[in-house]
Formats: sequence, structure tokens, C-alpha cells
Amino acid sequence: MTARRREIDFQLISRFLLLPLLLALCAASHAQQKPEQLAQQSSDAWLGLVDSGKYAESWQEASALFKSHVTKEQWQSALHATRDPLGKMLSRKLKSATYKTTLPGAPDGEYVVVQYESSFEHKQSTVETITPMLDKDGKWRVSGYFIK
Repeated sequence: MTARRREIDFQLISRFLLLPLLLALCAASHAQQKPEQLAQQSSDAWLGLVDSGKYAESWQEASALFKSHVTKEQWQSALHATRDPLGKMLSRKLKSATYKTTLPGAPDGEYVVVQYESSFEHKQSTVETITPMLDKDGKWRVSGYFIK
């Protein structure tokens, strides 16, 4: 076996040995994230749908609890009435993210109340409150959204 061949074999073997290690490290990193971080990531992605006017998709990505209380048509109508007049999203800054296991009027579960200080084209100062919950499928999904 030539030196070049041994070098190539070593590179292939080392890649195959490193891949499971890297995958395990990624999984461990994800598992170590706090609920507040995971819920905020979910909120950010969901707000991206709302910001881009994809109201039906935001309903689709919401929690089962949310969808059991609001129809897609009701949700789209509510967002057209509340978000459209605000105009384009200008900025959004995390204000707080608080883990809860109980919320008024909601079944016990895992929730994170996430608040953002937000600015829109036609409304300079607002507070958006998004409440993701750990859904039945193990994913953090939005169960409530309010603008004040």
C-alpha cells in the first residue's frame, strides 16, 4: 500500500469516526438548551411567518391548543385587523422569556411567556407577547399572541 493510499484511507476512516461524534455533540448541545431558548427560537420562526403576511401558515404552525380554540379563518381575520394597520415590522428586541407550568385560563403544561419590544412602520412602540408551549409532538409551538 502506498503512502498516498494510506493517507486517503486514514482520512476516510477519521471522517467516519468523527461524524458520529459530531452528531452526538450537536444532539447534546440541543438537549442542553433551556426551554426559554427553544421557545424563543420557535417564537422567532413563527413571527417570521406573521411578519411576512403568511397568516394561514402561522395558524398551521401554532399549537394544537391554539388551533382547537381559533379557526384558521378567525385567525387570519384577526391578524388582518390587528397587524396590517401597523405596517412593516421595523425592529424587535427580546424583553423577557419566562418559563411557566401554569397560566390563567390554560391547562397545566410547559409554557414560556416571551415578550418583545417591537416597532412597526405605523406604531413606534409596542410590546408583543408570544406564548409558546411544549406541544404533544415535543416541539415548542405558539399558543398565544398579543400586541399591546
